[in-house]
Amino acid sequence: MSTYSSAVFPTETITLPAGPETIVRGGRQLFPLLDRGFAGVRRIGVLGWGPQGRAQALNLRDSLAGTKITVSVGLRPGSASAAAARAEGFTEEAGTLGDWLDVAAASDLLLILISDAALAEHYPEIFAAVRQGATIGLSHGFLIGHLAEVGDQLPQGVGVIAVCPKGMGDSVRRLYLQGAEVNGAGINASFAVEVDHDGHGVDRALAWSIALGAPYTFPTDLRSEYLSDIVGERGILLGAVHGIVEALFRRFRAAGDDPERAYLRSCENITGPIAAAISDRGLRLLRDDLAGPDRAIFDQAYAACYPVATELITEIYDEVEAGTELRSVILAGHRLRRTPMSEINRSPMWAVAKEIREGRPGRTVPIDPYTAGVFVATMIAQVDLFAGKGHAWSEIINESIIEAVDSLLPYLHARDVGYMIDNCSTTARLGARRWGPRFQAVLEQIVFPATDEADIPDPELVKNFDTNPAHDALAVIAELRPSVKIAL
Repeated sequence: MSTYSSAVFPTETITLPAGPETIVRGGRQLFPLLDRGFAGVRRIGVLGWGPQGRAQALNLRDSLAGTKITVSVGLRPGSASAAAARAEGFTEEAGTLGDWLDVAAASDLLLILISDAALAEHYPEIFAAVRQGATIGLSHGFLIGHLAEVGDQLPQGVGVIAVCPKGMGDSVRRLYLQGAEVNGAGINASFAVEVDHDGHGVDRALAWSIALGAPYTFPTDLRSEYLSDIVGERGILLGAVHGIVEALFRRFRAAGDDPERAYLRSCENITGPIAAAISDRGLRLLRDDLAGPDRAIFDQAYAACYPVATELITEIYDEVEAGTELRSVILAGHRLRRTPMSEINRSPMWAVAKEIREGRPGRTVPIDPYTAGVFVATMIAQVDLFAGKGHAWSEIINESIIEAVDSLLPYLHARDVGYMIDNCSTTARLGARRWGPRFQAVLEQIVFPATDEADIPDPELVKNFDTNPAHDALAVIAELRPSVKIAL
């Protein structure tokens, strides 16, 4: 669905390497159209109070103030989140907080934002509660993948749409609040219409995305979203980042750097100056800005890392597509009830992280060309894999580049990578823990020795980087991003 039409919201066409894509620019000037966009919806139910549940419930309620649409939160009996929801103004007395199945039954649009493991366990109860003619809303394609895995299907007589913000729940809320001061602040989102039971699916999904504050909404389908999202979490967004910084820190320490300098050249470099350079100038200009020997070091690291990263990300994609990663999340849901995951940030690198963050004022950290080459090679490997699998370029660029440099990496910079991995969704935590060590291992065992033995393992790979269509796609899509940086 690269092209579509809307009866309510203005659309525009952008030209990307694979052809035109129809997108919608958001903005608060469109809020008066939300009532029309939510045709037939007078009660929106939000199941769950995790980061996405909280952010979306609050953003929707704020955007729909003054309309006749009510936003309600549904929680499981005895949920520890009830007090937090009440503190944000959702109450039983107002009819905006209640039992999740009661809220499901009363909703015209039901947004199911509970954890993946809980969704896999409880979807039959939720489906049974949803009334005929209502619409289910998802922010992730996990459910579609799970239903295919177990041989089940969506309920009959119910619409199914999706709006998938390209950032954490915290970002969805924080940038929405910034948008009150700077119009256009928000998190980009994709949307999909899986089942359009009444002809209003597209407009309903666009209304939802605009109400969340998305400055730019682009189309996808739930299978593509699920694959790119789960692979991205295990790849450049979380898993690969964790493996890369651990491996580089160890390499720099072995070369004689003290812990502080090794941290500055590895983790601090990626989450700080490298992310900022890609966000501000793009991938190609990052390399072009490196002079003489530094560019040669970048090229050497890039050419050594790209084929290895491609192999590993291809393996991740195959595992996700085959359902292996999905099954591991479901199994972990049962296991984690008995034994919570241990914290991940116990390695020597994290002992200096707090001190580095406290010492940032007044410190300028230059881009380390070796670190940049490894990181950019991994990012481009993910981009090229998604392109080869037929994903739309808006999805490729958002899932592989913009979400990394404009949402997750700034958050990691403020908190640290270990903190982020220990405080994101169970699905993401599991994926990062499984694949981060794999990235670390292939870097230490294959990539680093290759750069120690040759000038540039394959110069043709650097030429291919320079002409990669991702540069042109990023240049177009970067113009549609939020106009402010993420608030931390």
